[in-house]
Amino acid sequence: MGLFDMFKSDNGDKMSPHLAFATALLYMMSADGEMDNEEIGHLLSVLGGHDDGRGTIGVGAQSQALLDSAVKYRRKHPVETFLQEATPLLTDAQKMCILVNLIDSSLVDGQPEPEEQALFGKFLSAFGISEERFRPFFEVIVLKNDRQVFTNPNHPKNDISYRVKLSV
Repeated sequence: MGLFDMFKSDNGDKMSPHLAFATALLYMMSADGEMDNEEIGHLLSVLGGHDDGRGTIGVGAQSQALLDSAVKYRRKHPVETFLQEATPLLTDAQKMCILVNLIDSSLVDGQPEPEEQALFGKFLSAFGISEERFRPFFEVIVLKNDRQVFTNPNHPKNDISYRVKLSV
């Protein structure tokens, strides 16, 4: 055993659907080369983040262990390796949950960056989900994040004749 071998351990972290969820979010958050505060807040909220009463957001021990494993995995593996390893482990519902959360994460700081859009395309492709099938989910998340409907009275969606509907 070498002197520094203890730092090489993976701690036995094996890919699981829950680890895939957290890791996918990290790939999306870092796609544009930076992690914005809004993205970190979103990640903590979906992993079970909480306010400690002093204005500090944190996660519980189980969520922290999941996040630590996801960070380790993200540092060591390109997204293509991740998608090859994670995709076969996921159910359709888990894939859709990941995709919805990826879109939500990419929109939380405004508009999705080109790198985020390209990464999302890789996830769609690897998961075998067509843009057509995902479109209604996308429209809901876009609407959820379009706060201009409250601040811009002239927003096209505030027109009296506009009706929110999902395309199928």
